[in-house]
Amino acid sequence: MIGVANPLRGLAGDSAYVSSVLDTIPGPVVLVGHSYGGAVITDAAVGHPNVKALVYVAAFAPDQGESALAILGKYPGSQLPPVLTVRPFPGGQDAYVNPADFRQVFAADVPTGKIRLMAAGQRPLALAAFAEPSGTPAWKTVPSWFLVAGADRAIPPAAEQAMALRAGSRTEVIRGASHAVLVSHPEATAHIIEAAAHATS
Repeated sequence: MIGVANPLRGLAGDSAYVSSVLDTIPGPVVLVGHSYGGAVITDAAVGHPNVKALVYVAAFAPDQGESALAILGKYPGSQLPPVLTVRPFPGGQDAYVNPADFRQVFAADVPTGKIRLMAAGQRPLALAAFAEPSGTPAWKTVPSWFLVAGADRAIPPAAEQAMALRAGSRTEVIRGASHAVLVSHPEATAHIIEAAAHATS
């Protein structure tokens, strides 16, 4: 298992980076993405026949030319944009979730003791990455699985379900789950990843 450090600078560059990591793996791969990471794996897997499955965990799964921002515009209900704190960096702007709003928007079902650490340790995403259009989506040719967070306040559940349906994903909905479903429901997250691995091995 490899936990790739997503650069979070922009969709094209982030996908190219993950693709370069895939170049170093000779065996079959199940590629997993959460949130914006879903858009990254959608592009990064293209051209890698060893990627046997894609697993989206409360994630974006854009079509060609579509951005995360466009998806949020199509399916209203996200509470994320108003609670972002923006800070400049050389060449762009970083977006963080305001720590005061982190629990409500991002992790409503996570135990209180973990919230401060998660909020303090969050890695920022370059604001421009939200608007960067996706390339050819790997989900058109690679089998996919989708874990829908039923009470997600960052990516509306309706958007997750629509993307899963469009991709033909095998889908599981966890009612009451927040955007941080991988933290609040680790067993369910592990189960869907294992299901993808077993189905494509």
